[in-house]
Amino acid sequence: MPKSPLLPIFLIVSVDVLGLTIILPLLPFYAEKFGASPAVVGLLVSTYALCQLVAGPMLGRWSDHTGRRPLLLVSQIGTLIGFLILAFANALWLIFLSRIIDGLTAGNLSLAQAYISDVTKPEERAKSFALIGIAFGMGFLIGPAISGFLVQYSYQYPIFAAAGLSATSILATYFLLPSGAPAASDGTTPRKFTILDWGNYVRYFRAPGLRPLLWQFLAFALAFSMFMSGFPLFAERRFAWHGHPFGPKEVGYVYAYLGMLGVILQGGLIGRLVKIFGEPNLVRAGFFCGMVGLAALGFTYGVPLLLVVTAVASSGMGAIRPALTSLITQKAARSEQGVVLGLTQSLNSIAAIAAPAIGGLLIDHSLLSAWALLAAGISGAALFF
Repeated sequence: MPKSPLLPIFLIVSVDVLGLTIILPLLPFYAEKFGASPAVVGLLVSTYALCQLVAGPMLGRWSDHTGRRPLLLVSQIGTLIGFLILAFANALWLIFLSRIIDGLTAGNLSLAQAYISDVTKPEERAKSFALIGIAFGMGFLIGPAISGFLVQYSYQYPIFAAAGLSATSILATYFLLPSGAPAASDGTTPRKFTILDWGNYVRYFRAPGLRPLLWQFLAFALAFSMFMSGFPLFAERRFAWHGHPFGPKEVGYVYAYLGMLGVILQGGLIGRLVKIFGEPNLVRAGFFCGMVGLAALGFTYGVPLLLVVTAVASSGMGAIRPALTSLITQKAARSEQGVVLGLTQSLNSIAAIAAPAIGGLLIDHSLLSAWALLAAGISGAALFF
């Protein structure tokens, strides 16, 4: 058994993220194969996020009592079942069922983060959490590329690959991950809110130091979710490659390209930018780049320019999350950091429910430029917070 659980948890998170990012560029096209309109595809993505918002906090609370490892296994098994139903689906309702099951058990990454909190000292936690950021960056680089390559042969092949990775993750958790320590209780572990909690936490939006930062985080999450969930449908209707409309292969390769830029940004560049410009200026620059890139995307019709404007938008968005999260934790008391980080995770979930549904509706009505301009407008509005 490994002396440190951080290597197995990194491998587990990497495999989980790979599975997630393999499905990401494929799902909208897969659902369209079964007759889903863009509005229905938006609801499909929102349904997963809604189930995650409802069930995620409960999984976290249960894991406080039963330990992280058993609930992590339950979560991973749910993901595997969801992928298998998705692979063998022959009707749209089965695709919805697969996403509901995956959403209701989708605590893999939150539980992994909580596990890291349990087994590391507070002063080493930030460095340990960076492992999840690296796993995400690598996942967004490799996963969509795998999806783009395999989908040439069959829509099912990428889903089988994701299911295989999910099964590998279950085995890694079972055989490699130590049982862990009791849940950390120093107030720094992120705690997502249940639906019933929200009335008690409006006060964080009233705190002078936190209020503008939380509104900025919500704006970031809305713009990012609208871009990531709507881009496949937008690209299918706007761009062509070798005489045919963009499909999952082309979208997968664009996502892999953006993932590569993200790895460069997160792999050391962001730290230097923070030292030179400071977090507040970096957040402003990120929102400005996001606004410009997304607005330009609305009026882009060629692939070369597409690669330029999406690079500008995604680089801006990539700079916002770590800088803004750092500012939020600086404004929160040490004893409340876990609650405030949990609030940002829940804001992320709300954005992942609202943005795909709105984006899908706009694209369904052929308002392609309006979809991009709305995401740009949200980024621009954040500059005034």
